[in-house]
Amino acid sequence: MARSSSVHVCSACGHEEPRWHGRCPGCGEWNTLVEELRGRTAPRQGAPGGLAVPVALGDVKAPEVPRFETGIGELDRVLGGGIVPGSVVLLGGPPGIGKSTLTNMVLGNLAGAGRRTLYVSGEESTAQVALRARRLSGAALAVPAVAETDLDNVVALLERERPDVCVIDSVQTLDSRELSAVAGSVGQVREVAARIVAVAKRQRIAVVLVGHVTKDGALAGPRVLEHLVDCVLAFEGERERSYRTVRAIKNRFGSTSEAGVFEMSHSGLVEVLDASARFVEGATRVPGSVVLASMEGSRPLLVEVQALVSASELVPPRRVCNGIDRNRLALVLAVLTRHGGVALGGSDVFVNVVGGVRVDEPGADLAIALAVASAARGVALGGAEGATPLAAFGELGLTGELRWVAHPERRLAEARRFGLDPVLAPSGSGATEVATLRAALAAAAASRPRVAQVA
Repeated sequence: MARSSSVHVCSACGHEEPRWHGRCPGCGEWNTLVEELRGRTAPRQGAPGGLAVPVALGDVKAPEVPRFETGIGELDRVLGGGIVPGSVVLLGGPPGIGKSTLTNMVLGNLAGAGRRTLYVSGEESTAQVALRARRLSGAALAVPAVAETDLDNVVALLERERPDVCVIDSVQTLDSRELSAVAGSVGQVREVAARIVAVAKRQRIAVVLVGHVTKDGALAGPRVLEHLVDCVLAFEGERERSYRTVRAIKNRFGSTSEAGVFEMSHSGLVEVLDASARFVEGATRVPGSVVLASMEGSRPLLVEVQALVSASELVPPRRVCNGIDRNRLALVLAVLTRHGGVALGGSDVFVNVVGGVRVDEPGADLAIALAVASAARGVALGGAEGATPLAAFGELGLTGELRWVAHPERRLAEARRFGLDPVLAPSGSGATEVATLRAALAAAAASRPRVAQVA
């Protein structure tokens, strides 16, 4: 009888079994056995005696590697200047967000620049890929495509074609015939990623792996998938909204503090070069509206934060937010109630970042607190005579103090570019400085537009 080429290993204790069990015989944990291929023996290369020779880092020559520019400035900035030859990029996002559209545009631009490209589709037929490519500009229709889900065939195809850049859509659809698990399982994804990374490094092929996400928004599959690749990009946004954001979660060849903003149109994704202008123009200047001067990586971005406070019939009242972390909202509301004197115990609170943008920095605390206070009191906050909305940024401490946040000069310059005045910020920011939340509420009330008295 032929010996099985795979083994089931417990991810908790490392116990091995020839067959899958619901409960690990070694440690008793449930659903921890994952199918893996048995180790393949291969000749090792190295220094005489089998040991590598250590080299001082100062003596190591690291030549500059020319990158493949994708022709999409927002994406190139997030990647650190373009795609590095031989690197593996993992692009994850929810269904319908535009992952396939973005990768089709990238390959089309690279093909138009004379690069060898390849599109491997595991979810769609080549006819379906061609239908999407027809609505994209550039040389998207010149990209060679193949529909394949067998890992061995994909690896052989990469070895034979040796493209400069290859997109595999998606990594969860490929499977190895040596494993009995279904495609997308932990063992399959781990084996697929390891094989793809190996051929990419060996043949100097830049590979973009499209990945699925779970219902919680995390990348599906084992954590080792993110460790194996060189760069992890998160494609965020809401399908009902037109704006999309690409963020770098991991990048071995660039910064992880950059973000690119796109807008979905009928002809594909369009770069939003001045997102602040769009958000500021739509600011409502009514109770519950405050402009946040935030930072997306090294670039300042102005977004509108809206809040609605209404009497609740539920116990406890509802706390609903969109675009910010729910736990962060709970912290801000607690500080606002305790140190700002705004009673919210019997009210529902709804907070939304307009445009489908997500803000994950602590500098949004002050804008959220001011928007909620404005909505609770029914008083609009704004500049002179209400001509401009109120802008703010800063982190709230649990004792009600305002804390300094990074890049205040860039935030302030972006706000002043659109004539926003005043801009409330912590001490040392160069704006209308306030030290505490109570002082910020007083300054915001003093700057609200005056209402003409009617005789």
